[in-house]
Amino acid sequence: MNAPGGIRGVRPGAALSTAAPFSGAPFSTAPRISDADLAFMDQALALAGHGVRGANPLVGAVAVGRDDTVLATGWHRGAGTAHAEADAIANAIRDGVDLAGATMYVTLEPCNHTGRTGPCAQALIAAGVSRVVYAIDDPHDAASGGAGTLRAAGVEVLGGARSAEATEINRRWLGAVSARRPFVTLHLAQTLDSRIAAEDGTSQWITCPESLADNHAIRGRIDAILVGSQTVAVDNPRLTARTADGGLAASQPLRAVMGLREVPADAAVRGDDGRFVHLRTQEPAAALEHLFGLGVRHVMVEGGARIIAAFLGAGLVDELIVYQAPTILGSGKNAVTDLGVRTLADAQHWHWDESDGGAVRRLGSDLRLHLVPAPRPDAAPHDTPLKETH
Repeated sequence: MNAPGGIRGVRPGAALSTAAPFSGAPFSTAPRISDADLAFMDQALALAGHGVRGANPLVGAVAVGRDDTVLATGWHRGAGTAHAEADAIANAIRDGVDLAGATMYVTLEPCNHTGRTGPCAQALIAAGVSRVVYAIDDPHDAASGGAGTLRAAGVEVLGGARSAEATEINRRWLGAVSARRPFVTLHLAQTLDSRIAAEDGTSQWITCPESLADNHAIRGRIDAILVGSQTVAVDNPRLTARTADGGLAASQPLRAVMGLREVPADAAVRGDDGRFVHLRTQEPAAALEHLFGLGVRHVMVEGGARIIAAFLGAGLVDELIVYQAPTILGSGKNAVTDLGVRTLADAQHWHWDESDGGAVRRLGSDLRLHLVPAPRPDAAPHDTPLKETH
C-alpha cells in the first residue's frame, strides 16, 4: 500500500528531520538508533495520522529491507481492524513481497495479546522480520510485553525512536488509558451562530443528510453513545446507528443516559435489545467510570448544552467533531452553556486535527470540523484531568 510518508521502493532522502531527538525514557539501546531509523519512524508517524481516533491509538508502520528500500506500509484504521504492523504484513503478502530479514518501524510497541485481532509480536515473528524499531511502550497491561516476546524469538528490538512525537499524537488516548476511562468524542451539530435548536425547540434537521450519515458511521464504530436525561425528555431519541437506507447498522453502541431524572419505560432509547444503561449521576467523571466498568473504551457524547458544558468544563473531551450548517437562527438554544470563563485568558483552546480525513471537510452543504484539546501548560503527563492512574 502506497501512502504519503511511506512509498514502496523509495529510499529516504538525505535531508533528515532533526526535530525532537530521542529524549525521554532510559532505553539502554538508545545509542543504536540511527538517523535512518529516525527518518523511517517519521514515515510511520505520518502514516499513523491517516487513522481514526477512539478506543485504539493512532499507529503507523513501515517495513524496510536490508538495502533501506521501503517494502510495505500500514496503519491502524480503528478498533476491530488490523493493527498497523499486521496491515503492513498483509500489504506485503498482497504485493508478493517477502519480509524475511526486514526491519519493521512502528509507532507503538507491538502488542502481545489476542483481542479482536491477533498478537502483532507473533505476526512479526512469523513474517520473518529480524529487527523492530518502535517509538513508545504499549501502556495496556494485557497488550504490553511484545518487545520481550520479540527479543526471546531472536528479533533485535529498539525502543524510543521519536518517542516525543509518538506520545504527542496520542496524548489524549494515553491520558484516557492512564486514567482508566473511555476515550471521549463530543459531537455538535449547530448553526453558524452556535444554536442546536430554534426558539420553539425544533432541531430536525439543522445539518444536512451527509452530516447525519457521517454521524451514524461514527455511531457504528463506538462502544457507547451518551446523552442527558433532559435530551431524552425533550427529543425522545433512539440513539441507534443506521445505514444509508435507514436500517440498523450491524454494530450498535450501548445507549447511555446520564442524569437523576427517571427514564420513562416507553422511552425510545431503552429499545428492546438490552443495550441500555441509566447512569444516575450528574458528574461526567462518575459516568465515565461506570461506563469503563461495563467495558466501554470509546464513548460519544451527544447530549444537550448542559451535558456538553459539563464534559468540556471537566476537561474530559478528547476530540471534538462539529457539523457546521450554513444557517443562522439569531435565537434559540445555545450549543454550550456557561463554562465559567470570564476572561479571554481562561478560554479553552483547541488544535485542528488532521487524522481521519482532515481537520475541515465539506459534507454536502455543511462543514465537518475535527479538533483536539490543546495541551495545557500546567498539565500533568498525558494531560489527563483525572487522578486515578495505574
